Amino acid sequence: MTEILSVLYIWLKSAHVIFVIFWMAGLFMIPRFFVYHQESAEGSEEVAKWVDRESKLIKIILNPSIIVVWVLGLLLAYNIGAMAQGWFHAKLLFVLGLSAYHGWTVSYAKKLARGERRLTGKQLRLLNEVPGIASAIIVILVIAKPF
Repeated sequence: MTEILSVLYIWLKSAHVIFVIFWMAGLFMIPRFFVYHQESAEGSEEVAKWVDRESKLIKIILNPSIIVVWVLGLLLAYNIGAMAQGWFHAKLLFVLGLSAYHGWTVSYAKKLARGERRLTGKQLRLLNEVPGIASAIIVILVIAKPF
């Protein structure tokens, strides 16, 4: 298996980066969708459209992307022996955090679809910064490998 992974490494790495971009795009979009959703009048046709948009974003982009990112990421980490390196442990911690954030966004979309508006627009705008900060740290860990 290691030999096959070595031959396909560049292609697997390329696919991993592509799906990370898709996943991050979705994680940047969904809180912004929530802001617009919450600013719509309850029970309006616009709210129904936002529920549909959020559902499609989750089903078509976010959920498939996170699966591909995890599968390819673990294959790549195994192939280069990253599991024993400190930078990878830190990266894994941040990717787990982003995965938890992903889960929270899916949960919040369901709450909004039921008409529950627990957060303010300002709180959602602040939460929109989470993926950007996490991705910056992850890129530094992967490129610089500080430990």
